Amino acid sequence: MKFQNVKGTRDFYPDQMRLRNWIADTWRRVSLRNGFEEYDAPIFEYLDLLTIKSGSEIAEQLFSFTDRGGRRLAIRPEITPSLARMVDAKINSLPRPIKWFSIPRLCRAENPQRGRLREFFQWNIDVIGSDDVLADAECIFTAVDFLREVGLTAQDVTVRIGSRPLTMAALRSVGVSEERAEKVFPILDKRPRVSEEEFRRLCDGVMLDDKESDAICRFQDCQSIEDLSKESFFDKPESLSALEDLSNLFRYLDSMGVGDYCRLDMRIVRGLAYYTGIVYEIFDRSESLRALAGGGRYDNLLELVGGPAVGATGFGMGDVVLEILLKEKNKLPPLTARLDFFVIDAGEGAFDRVLQLVGQLRERGWRTGYSFNRQNLRKQLKQASNANAAGAVLVRDEGPEPTMYLKNLDKGWQWPLMDSKPVPILHLLRLLDTFMCAPGYFEDKEKDILQTPPTEYTDSNRKDYWKNYLITRRCLDVGRFFDLMNDRVLD
Repeated sequence: MKFQNVKGTRDFYPDQMRLRNWIADTWRRVSLRNGFEEYDAPIFEYLDLLTIKSGSEIAEQLFSFTDRGGRRLAIRPEITPSLARMVDAKINSLPRPIKWFSIPRLCRAENPQRGRLREFFQWNIDVIGSDDVLADAECIFTAVDFLREVGLTAQDVTVRIGSRPLTMAALRSVGVSEERAEKVFPILDKRPRVSEEEFRRLCDGVMLDDKESDAICRFQDCQSIEDLSKESFFDKPESLSALEDLSNLFRYLDSMGVGDYCRLDMRIVRGLAYYTGIVYEIFDRSESLRALAGGGRYDNLLELVGGPAVGATGFGMGDVVLEILLKEKNKLPPLTARLDFFVIDAGEGAFDRVLQLVGQLRERGWRTGYSFNRQNLRKQLKQASNANAAGAVLVRDEGPEPTMYLKNLDKGWQWPLMDSKPVPILHLLRLLDTFMCAPGYFEDKEKDILQTPPTEYTDSNRKDYWKNYLITRRCLDVGRFFDLMNDRVLD
């Protein structure tokens, strides 16, 4: 019997894994530079925690089960309830505002379709502990910062911003109560995605007559804050406050340099029950895809889990629609597997020396491979090329110490030249250590990088230098090393 992956899930072979990691790494990099700290939580929670936050709509999207102790649990369809539980547990000791992010694996029991799967990854950005609309601006800016990072411009995507309090005020003005509004909001949320006829039918289902729906549609079609201010119900204090929040939000976004990505759209209400303030969704300009991201303010969330009233706002961005859009816009970078060095035994009895050098290079942080099979030089060079290695180290074990040739597989040069004597392996390690630990010294053509180490670098402290380099730089630029080698050693 042959097995396949479950419907609505994905297998991540190495090439897909590179793309997944690139997206997650970019999410993480943008989060950190915007001052957010990473957290995570269990993949399943108590069922009640998930339903108390999101209302009845989310209950239909849960993979739920009862454990052996009779506890009703569910795999998380989102991570915000876990965030609320965690923050509430330490609310008095956490400095505010709390700026956290997470990249969880989530599951929803829904019908798979383009842009929507049962299992996916989602970038969550949240600010907790601030009632100021500046926190909403901070979240939206971080989302746009990511979009710019991956090459999506204001001509590619747009952040459509609405307001739940203003929409609630519009509903009250036509006689819709708070209790009834809970059923109306999901209908309004669907309006941009359904035909006018279907929208009217949905309105009939929640007892919203034509006069009421016409008034709400007129409100939702307002194109500017000035248009909104002309609505009759905006003489109420709460409406004026919400209108001021919207105005300040757009002013902040303009000041932060991302206003061209953002526009008012009162059709954005977000269907889930817990939103309390400004809400927004991010779409591609052609609107051919589902929303890239969605979020808003949820000031009562901690209260729902038994905590105090604390201001909170945030958004989630899934990887599925994002990947589709980046492919359509040709914004994905080359994501091929890459080795820095491939070590080859180029002489009789040199394999032990190969393994020794492989260990030394990997210890320094270089991505290094070698052939498991003892093969001739030509076959090993072919394996190095297939592994997409930047360079090959041809090791010989002749004389009192091992020697080597260094070959740049990208540009074809070799050091030393084949008709010259090979150099000791120690020279290569010295070159790499100087490049890592004292790059300025390495680039100075007046210095003898083969013979004289920089004064601050000695064999006794070299491992400390490696560790510091790998912690602060995180990656080694083998291309830069070969370029400098070309300038310094081969000229």
